[in-house]
Amino acid sequence: MKADRKPPTQPTTPNIKIPELLSPAGNWECAKAAVENGADAIYFGLEQFNARMRAQNITTAELPKLMAYLHLRGVKGYVTLNTLIFPQELTQAEQYLRTIIAAGVDAVIVQDIGICRLIRHLSPDFPIHASTQMTITSTAGIEFAKNLGCELVVLARECSIQEIEKIQKQLQEKQTSLPLEVFVHGALCVAYSGQCLTSEALGGRSANRGECAQACRMPYELIADGKLVDLGDKKYLLSPQDLAGLDVLPELVKAGVTSLKIEGRLKAPEYVANVTRVYRQALDRIITELDPPKSPLVRGTLNSELDPPKSPLVRGTLKSENLNLVPPLLRGVRGDQNVMKQDQKTNINKVGDSSDRYNLEMAFSRGLYTGWFEGINNQELVHARFGKKRGVYLGEVTRISQDKISIKLQAPIKPGDGVVFDNGHPEKQEEGGRIYAVETKGKETILTFGKRDINFRRIQVGDKLWKTSDPELDKQIRQTFSGENPQFQRPLNLEIHGELNQSLIVIATDELGNIVQVESAINLVEAHTKPLTTERLKEQLGRLGNTPFSLGNLTNHLTGELMLPVSELNRLRREIVTQLEELRQQPKRWQLNSNAKLSELLPTKKPSSLTNSNLIVLVRNIEQLQAALESGITTIYCEFENPKNYQTAVKIVRKFPNLQSPIPSPQSPKIFVAPPRITKPGENWILQQVRASEADGYLVRNYDQLEFFAEQVCIGDFSLNVANGLTADYLKNRYNLARLTASYDLNISQLEDLITSCPTDWFEVTIHQYMPMFHMEHCVFCAFLSEGTDYTNCDRPCEKYEVKLRDRVGTEHILQADAGCRNTVFNGKAQTGAEYVQRLIELGLRNFRMEFVNETPEQVSHIISLYRQLLQGEIKGSQLWRELQLQNQLGVTRGTIR
Repeated sequence: MKADRKPPTQPTTPNIKIPELLSPAGNWECAKAAVENGADAIYFGLEQFNARMRAQNITTAELPKLMAYLHLRGVKGYVTLNTLIFPQELTQAEQYLRTIIAAGVDAVIVQDIGICRLIRHLSPDFPIHASTQMTITSTAGIEFAKNLGCELVVLARECSIQEIEKIQKQLQEKQTSLPLEVFVHGALCVAYSGQCLTSEALGGRSANRGECAQACRMPYELIADGKLVDLGDKKYLLSPQDLAGLDVLPELVKAGVTSLKIEGRLKAPEYVANVTRVYRQALDRIITELDPPKSPLVRGTLNSELDPPKSPLVRGTLKSENLNLVPPLLRGVRGDQNVMKQDQKTNINKVGDSSDRYNLEMAFSRGLYTGWFEGINNQELVHARFGKKRGVYLGEVTRISQDKISIKLQAPIKPGDGVVFDNGHPEKQEEGGRIYAVETKGKETILTFGKRDINFRRIQVGDKLWKTSDPELDKQIRQTFSGENPQFQRPLNLEIHGELNQSLIVIATDELGNIVQVESAINLVEAHTKPLTTERLKEQLGRLGNTPFSLGNLTNHLTGELMLPVSELNRLRREIVTQLEELRQQPKRWQLNSNAKLSELLPTKKPSSLTNSNLIVLVRNIEQLQAALESGITTIYCEFENPKNYQTAVKIVRKFPNLQSPIPSPQSPKIFVAPPRITKPGENWILQQVRASEADGYLVRNYDQLEFFAEQVCIGDFSLNVANGLTADYLKNRYNLARLTASYDLNISQLEDLITSCPTDWFEVTIHQYMPMFHMEHCVFCAFLSEGTDYTNCDRPCEKYEVKLRDRVGTEHILQADAGCRNTVFNGKAQTGAEYVQRLIELGLRNFRMEFVNETPEQVSHIISLYRQLLQGEIKGSQLWRELQLQNQLGVTRGTIR
């Protein structure tokens, strides 16, 4: 039976809750590695609809068994359904969700707005977690998720601790709340999750569909005003160091974060075990520091009812020894420095030590850094020297002789360890191998390799050496989750009652609040030699070695000196374990509406009420705006770096006489202006500047803007990720949007499905654009064209240079900054959907959009002229394609719509 939990007594540190530790699991072995090293929950994908489709993933058939295993061990299991769902997939997604809910999964992690709606339609109580793919960066975003029925929000990785605290304060002021989760460790995406279209643009593999091709980890050259900028060995301009929040863990706890998420569903079980273990022990040290004599925290609440004796680990007992290898005094590659330096942050809150860092670097490291947690530092986020795993930095080569190299060692090394030599060209094949012998001479260490293992002609003095493999560490880590017996155990509290000539009664409570009561089959008798003292009871009832439990607090209420045979005590102990295991493995019983139908949520189809096709043009400077007006365009969007210039743009449009246009228009032109794509706490001043333009309407990009511009005419932009009718209906009708821009993840078939599943008047489709690939907090201008760390001291190179990033095949991608100092990398080749326009017109679509980036006014006029002819049926899409191929020096591709 379930016991009613008593409220915990007040801890010495008020209002502090220890967050859940959430670990990744790409397969069963990873799940076990997480459980045995102290994870409170794991997240995993199934065969479909998850953002790590390259992972092995759990199968749907395995789901009930996995959930029973997790719940037995006191661990929650969350399924990732964190991709966009296309119209033809909705029926399949519905059945998929029914299976997940019925299996007793603890929550599902969701990106798609429509899927949130579908889940709530199927079940009123099944927990939804808003994925980081929803790009939530503010209080408005959290409220948006809450209105969808979400019970937890995973914030964007770009949120600093200060911003998290500000969000929490704003939520309190609004008397609303929602638990917050943050990524605390792992690969750091350079682009905002849910806003990266790079893989889609370059290879048709969308990150919003779980198929990221990791173009950010590739080398790029920096071109400023047409000239190559010499950055030395810095080539990986978009590859951030890996996130490591260990040093700021106390600050995250104090900020009230509910869940700490470790990235890594593509990683091996050794990685999962290693990283989980480090953060488990770090959190447990924080618990001890907050309330030393008190008991464990259960699922994030200080609970002084539980008091496991002699246990330094609060949420359970790690049976294997700590991994105490000698660590390096190094942290991460920083800015212009070629070696890593020790973190000097020392205060009473520091929880990580050098052995922790060693383990994390050996698990996987491109350099470890706190990411955006401590604010923006563009000099440190991206060191740009490599974009792949390195490990622990050992030092520079000082001498080379025969099969030996000498080095001034900065970290431990031993025979059997694997190393790689770094000569500044990670894109080429690098030399590496295993150490055969280690010898110390003075300040130098001499490393010997096996014969013919290394080509010493390819190694030079000054090359950097990295330890990439530590077999001894791997062996120790693997032992933490090998075998069948549980190694991480949860505390079990016992109360013992009984009197002479009566049964002995044991009441057992686990950390989840399950409670069982067992009675002895033999009455207690008077003890002549070995009475049942508290110590004796602990000895016999605490023999829980092969179970999920360890003995927590034992309270002895026996009256007098009494005795019971050891065999009966053993039976009671086994019965307690059996009953608790049965209780824990029972699946969660969520409500599931068997009568709910997907069709009840879908919008009603209506034929288009529009007759003429409308060509919409987005411009990015005043000159392009003038060219669009003179070409007779009557719907113009402006996206300028500086919102102050919108007032000028609006005045130009309002004063523009239609009679001056070579193509007379029956109506006055309308101007819509666009705020930046991301809005963070404290950035409403930007939105106020945008609204001060008093434009005809606004191109809204995020949840803050849906709220801020609610009283104005608004168009929903592509960044809202409208990929199905459920999402379209919610945004269109709840927020009274004039139109929606179809997601750029849709190909022509999926696009047809979308616009035919809803009233076609709802949509506009972008048919000409430079795909906005990376949208990122990382400022390339600041990082590589200044010595500054952020906008306060960078001297604004974004206003001085025209910058492009040249990739490995020679394409030069356009880089631009916005008012929030965020950067967008636009594909260097324009994409056209011209060949599908006639088909879309036949389906009833009337609003077609084209976007310009850096074209001259002459190019703008010419391209508009071609698309106008296309919409009027004067030329075919293939003719337009050929014309642009000949005339546009920047190049044009058929794009992602195909």
